[in-house]
This record gives sequence, structure tokens and C-alpha cells, in this order.
Amino acid sequence: MRARRVIAAASVAALGVLSLAACGKSAPGVAAYVGDTTYSVQRVDEIHAEAQAKYETTARAAFQQQNGPSASPSPEMLRIDATPQDMLNLLVGIDLAKRIVAEKKIPVQDQLKADELGKSFGAPGSEYAKLAADWYNLFLALQAGLPPAELTDELRSVVYAKMVEGEVAPAGWTVEQQRSAFADPAIAPQVAAVVALSAAFEAEVEREDVSLNPRYSALEIPALLQVPNGGFGRYSLPYLEKAGTVTDISTPEPLPSGANPSDDATAPSDAATPPSDEGTAS
Repeated sequence: MRARRVIAAASVAALGVLSLAACGKSAPGVAAYVGDTTYSVQRVDEIHAEAQAKYETTARAAFQQQNGPSASPSPEMLRIDATPQDMLNLLVGIDLAKRIVAEKKIPVQDQLKADELGKSFGAPGSEYAKLAADWYNLFLALQAGLPPAELTDELRSVVYAKMVEGEVAPAGWTVEQQRSAFADPAIAPQVAAVVALSAAFEAEVEREDVSLNPRYSALEIPALLQVPNGGFGRYSLPYLEKAGTVTDISTPEPLPSGANPSDDATAPSDAATPPSDEGTAS
């Protein structure tokens, strides 16, 4: 999932996990294992294909309404900004999040609606929109219900790198500028909460023996960042990579120096990606 608008941040905890082959789980038709639950490649592809079809219908109709019934939008205009990888992120994310809220007895409120998200994504009535609503409501509940993590300069540098990568913030902030941006009272609690969520996902990955088919690059947390008067920004935080490698927050990438933080730095605001409510996919 790509970042959408807003300046904000989030982070990634270091997670050690096994690949499918390493733990003896190597069925080519399985996208991911979470304990005894499997999510099939076919299921992931079907969710994406449905979303793509609905997006294409919506985008074509909107284009022809503006340009005439014979007008033909470009293939790029008809391509939804979501991939099968994004669908898998939602399915597994919902599974892990439900386990955490059940264990910790965290209440979940129905804050985001599938109908509204479907319209926002250009894929109304899609399972993609339903999964997105399920996931983001769980995400918001966990942000509010988990104890916040403590931020350090090293962690902020990793957060910042993910911000830049996700087009949520401009490149070039110094360490001092990162401290200043992340000290914003509207942003700091959300960043600390996402760091805590990463740690909670780490524990679930280890407990449930989560593993990933090598055809997918990673598993990522589809995150939201709310900015006053700015709505929600969306970005992704990897917590399990294809080869079972660790995202190490203790050795962040070097930071470029220069540019000043700007509250006006934003990414494109079109469609993005969301999740699933099911425990098993076949």
C-alpha cells in the first residue's frame, strides 16, 4: 500500500520470522500461513481481480461522463492503486489483529464504513473495501488500546526512512528536524502507538509461526495517520520479509541532511489498499 496524504510517521519493530521453505510450509498455492490458518494465492488474486474490475467500471464511467461516451481512458487510468500484495497484507493483518484484541480484550468500534471506503477507492461494493474497513477499525482500536512505545533517535530514523519511502514526508530531514516533527502532539502519540503495534505483531508472528510464500515481497502493516484538518494518510510498514530477514531498527539507514520539515508535504490522494475479516482462505 502506498502512502497517500499527510505528514506523519510510523515505525517498524524488528521481527524474526521463517520463510515457508524454512519451516516446512511450502505449498505453492498458499500465500501465507498464520498458525493453522492458510490464505491461498487464489483467494488473494480473486479479491484483487474483483476490486480491479469494479475500479475499471467506475473509472471508465467517470471519464466518459466528462469526455463523452466514446472517449477511452488510458490503461493507467483504469488500473486500481492496489496489488495482490496489498490484499494479502489485509487478510493476514486482520487475522493477527483479531488475535491481539481478543487476548487483550480491546474494544473495537465501527468507525470506518466499507461503503465510504469503497467509494474512496473507486471500488464500491468490493470485498477489498469490506476488508479495508475491518482492518482499519482494528488498527484504530489497537492504536488506542496498546501501551505506547518509547521513541528513540534510532527508531525515529527508521520511521523517517519509511515516511520518505512511502512519500509521506520529504527527504532531507536531519536528526534534529525529525525530533521536532515527531514531537508534534498530534503526531507523536500515533507514531508511538504504531511502534507498539509492530511489537505486538512481532509477538504474534513468533507465537503463530507466521510464514510467507516467496512470491510475495513482504507482509506489511497497512497504517493510518490522522492529521488535524487533514484527514487520514495511508502508508505501509513491513514486519515480515520474503526471506525471513529482520527489519532491524537498531541499525537505521543513514539520513540525508538539508531540507526543512514542511507540513504541506503530501503524497497523491487517489486510491490505496485495505483487508479481510476471514480467518481462512481456500
